[in-house]
Amino acid sequence: MLPCVERHPPTLPIIVTPPVAQAHTGAPWPKPLFAAMLALLTVQISAAQCALLTTAERGRLIGLTRDNPVARDEFHRLIAEADSALEDSPNPIRRIQTEGKLAGDPVKIATAAALGDMRKLEALGYAYAIRGEPKYAAKARAFILAWATTNQPTGDPIDETNLEPLIVAYDLTLATFQNDARKGVDAYLRRLIQAERNARQVTNNWQSHRLKIEGLAAYVLGDDDLIKMAVEGFKKQIGQNLRPDGSSLDFVERDALHYHVYDLEPLLALAIASHKHGLNLYDYTSPSGASLRKSVHFLVPYCTGEKQHHEFVNSTVRFDRERAANGEKGYQIGHLFRPEEGLKALSLAAYFDETVDPVVREISVQNRNLMVSWILLLDSAERAK
Repeated sequence: MLPCVERHPPTLPIIVTPPVAQAHTGAPWPKPLFAAMLALLTVQISAAQCALLTTAERGRLIGLTRDNPVARDEFHRLIAEADSALEDSPNPIRRIQTEGKLAGDPVKIATAAALGDMRKLEALGYAYAIRGEPKYAAKARAFILAWATTNQPTGDPIDETNLEPLIVAYDLTLATFQNDARKGVDAYLRRLIQAERNARQVTNNWQSHRLKIEGLAAYVLGDDDLIKMAVEGFKKQIGQNLRPDGSSLDFVERDALHYHVYDLEPLLALAIASHKHGLNLYDYTSPSGASLRKSVHFLVPYCTGEKQHHEFVNSTVRFDRERAANGEKGYQIGHLFRPEEGLKALSLAAYFDETVDPVVREISVQNRNLMVSWILLLDSAERAK
């Protein structure tokens, strides 16, 4: 497995948005002393566990959630979800089916109910990473093992992109798995990767999500060959999907920033994981001149209000018209793209790019969201010195 490395973050830390009542103070989060935070670690982290959250980052995260009131509030919200999940049983589904299905489809509804486990797993994983209490790891294991023994990967990346929280939670609790259980989950992740690789390879957002799932699972498995394939796939996708002007194939085909964002989110997630292992994919530039950084900055003016875009007007995809006819919110032809739709992508980009911090901060003031708030908290821990 590639070694975990300490990055050299920018001089300025990311400014994490405080609650709305404090949002206009502009005060940055403090940077607790690194040594003091490492002393707070309550769990020994094995080398295999540092794939997606390094020991140093974990220490900084513990310090933030202890010492900073805003971080503490966000963590309490997440802990409340984790504590609630302790009372729940896993609800795995044999086959995830969301792609190509309209809202109201019974199969899609059943899938959505099962995927409620993913939010619980994210909460349980980070609760254990920060508090080190065995009850959180035990419940996460129960959920992960239930999914690993029930779910049958199909190679559909739009369906299986939903498994990201399971992969992350497995990484965070890996040291607590007995050998046989770990072998079982590892085998499941390998089946997941193989199913994606066996499926028809494309150049639209499907491939971006496929590469994210393959890459994150490969890093957790510590398989250098699979990691190499994911990284090579990422570079190929930058050249095939993104344009030198920052636009994307999906933006052109769907005439929707919604799908441009949907391309960026998985690519950013894989770039973040790769950066922890010494690879700077955010600034990788294809022979055509395309890069992830350029495509993030293509999105920014639509999130500041400098530019506007009417969504799906010239989409070439029939499913877009079908969703509009079905009355689905956010898919009506001609509606204006809303800045908050880009918030998750820009929050992920803030891991690399401090120039997007003011945009994220401004949008976040009006859009409290646990998922986005947690991404920002992780950014702060991961970018702090």
